[in-house]
Amino acid sequence: MPTYTRSIPPARSAFLLVTAMLIASAQPTLGAAQTSPRASVGVHPTVVPSEMAELIARGDRASAARQPAQALALYEQVLQRDSMAFDALWRASRELVDLGEFETDRKVQTARYAKAEVYARRAMAEHPEQADVHFHVSRAVGRTAMAASARDRVKYAVEVRTHAIDALARDPKHAGALHIVGVWNAEVMRLNGIARAFAKAFMGGKVMGSASWAEAVRCLEQAVAIEPERLIHRLDLARIYRDMGRREDARTAYQAALAAPLLDANDDHYRRAAEEELRALR
Repeated sequence: MPTYTRSIPPARSAFLLVTAMLIASAQPTLGAAQTSPRASVGVHPTVVPSEMAELIARGDRASAARQPAQALALYEQVLQRDSMAFDALWRASRELVDLGEFETDRKVQTARYAKAEVYARRAMAEHPEQADVHFHVSRAVGRTAMAASARDRVKYAVEVRTHAIDALARDPKHAGALHIVGVWNAEVMRLNGIARAFAKAFMGGKVMGSASWAEAVRCLEQAVAIEPERLIHRLDLARIYRDMGRREDARTAYQAALAAPLLDANDDHYRRAAEEELRALR
């Protein structure tokens, strides 16, 4: 979704603090050619029975083929056998967020995000030491917040940032977490004065004061460097350059996004957004 700078009411701005950091909807499956706002390179697999391992492997193939519904069904077959199967939990959370992002039925979307959060939190309860589970919680919580009140959305925004920071503490090169933190910084910088005061009242001056365009650029540029094939990194970097007034850098980043391969479930949507936004930039 476009993130042009504009004057918006405080409640809506608080909402954006949560939702815009989630535009990164991509993450890879272990061994797949993906890894970021979707990916999960930091997750260490656990030992599972051969039948469940085969279901997970089939789900990974479906996910790599950009078939999230099929992948989810396979992962949930594992969870029907063992509701705490770690390797199925974080994968199922990932697919649910991907399926929910462009779902037009609000009730279905909300249910998917809620289930994604449940799965991600279960995975984190089992292996809190792993960076990627904190990333998945951050991603799912941000989407869950879309159905919350304005006040609760700001609370969720704090948790989204906290888990992304926790992921980076465990893996400083986690591209998905870098993406979330980068977009979080950009969204704070896009707030108007009234909206920023509203968010500051709930998030605290220290958190709000830490945001900067420089940090937004640093995080997204690093995410692009780590995962240069990931379309969504380049798209959100282009949006940040655009809103900073760096039009030539934005144009280059949009063009790079359009040249990126389609790896993640929602990359068709992201590519169309890049096309539209690049035309508007001209």
